[in-house]
Amino acid sequence: MVSILLMYSLIGVVAGLLAGLLGIGGGLVIVPMLMFGFHRQGITDAHAMHLALGTSMASIVFTSISSARAHHRRGAVDWSVVRRIVLGILLGTLLGSFVAASLSNRSLIVLFVIFLYYVATQMLLGRKPKASRVLPGRVGMFGVGNGIGMVSSLVGIGGGTLSVPFMVLHNLPVHTAIGTSAAIGFPIAVAGTIGYVANGLRDTGLPPHSVGYIYLPALAGIVVVSVLFAPLGARLAHALPVEKLKRVFALLLYIVGTRMMVNLF
Repeated sequence: MVSILLMYSLIGVVAGLLAGLLGIGGGLVIVPMLMFGFHRQGITDAHAMHLALGTSMASIVFTSISSARAHHRRGAVDWSVVRRIVLGILLGTLLGSFVAASLSNRSLIVLFVIFLYYVATQMLLGRKPKASRVLPGRVGMFGVGNGIGMVSSLVGIGGGTLSVPFMVLHNLPVHTAIGTSAAIGFPIAVAGTIGYVANGLRDTGLPPHSVGYIYLPALAGIVVVSVLFAPLGARLAHALPVEKLKRVFALLLYIVGTRMMVNLF
């Protein structure tokens, strides 16, 4: 068990550093690294991706709290946006976890890799949306929240990859969009965790120390260490050429995604 906790702690180091350095959602790193860890442990392919997604969502519950508090202290969270989108976020994320539970391991990997390629392409091109609209009304925000929550749940992320461009496009300053996205990550993670736990409780053959589709040793190792190393990554962001590093990391995401697909087929 000690060696297992150490392995997942190392994943937490990488996830924390990259999240702080590049501002990427932890799930993009955590999910493929969990798949690697599960393979080394001998966890069956039938459950590996569900466990990776569920554990990633559970880890975001903890990391989103510290991130949202830090942004709130700087006045960078628009709570009116959070209130308008949160109901759609909760419903979409919960629904997404039920959809994920009904999909095969293979289908979930394909969806994740497609999303990975999308994010890598955005990072490689460096395109940023231009503010050109105002935020939609309550019905529109509910629909957007549903979409962000659904996709986030299916790929195990906190939603920042989707919510930040949406808010910037709709005239929120970049720092406010990032801070508000951090706050939105908490309800996404809570609803996703509840959904993955509830659906996993009905599954059989899960490894010991699992609660539904949450693998507790991995969760413990990732959460404790990633929270400690994210601030270090943020400090490094001020000393290193982040835009160049993002392009290098985008290429790494292509490699990771391609390897996942090759292993699958």
